[in-house]
Amino acid sequence: MALKLCSVTTWNRAVTVCKHFASFPPKSEPQIPEWKKPENEDEKLTRARLLYQSRKRGMLENGLLLSSFADQYLSSMTSKQLHQYDTLINKPSNDWDIYYWVTGNLETPADFECEVMDLLKEHAKKYK
Repeated sequence: MALKLCSVTTWNRAVTVCKHFASFPPKSEPQIPEWKKPENEDEKLTRARLLYQSRKRGMLENGLLLSSFADQYLSSMTSKQLHQYDTLINKPSNDWDIYYWVTGNLETPADFECEVMDLLKEHAKKYK
């Protein structure tokens, strides 16, 4: 039985791939950029953006919870409440944190404890 040797090019590719996976998984998680509120946004545009962001979460549980909340409360929110809601759904980098805070499975951090969070927690109780 003859031993088939691979070409130098194939060997170099294999070595490159092995070097790449030698450092896998990465030693640290990629950094998520800090959230910044859009500038010069009027209230109508803010409501439209928040409605969209409430529906398109990338996580079914929050999509359902936040979209039904937004449908019920968003149109009647004051400017202060809009700002609180905007911060609440955009500042945390992990949607599971929002879900656990709202459902009471984790304690809500002081930064996110506000009037809108209280409304959202009451809203979530309807679906338990």
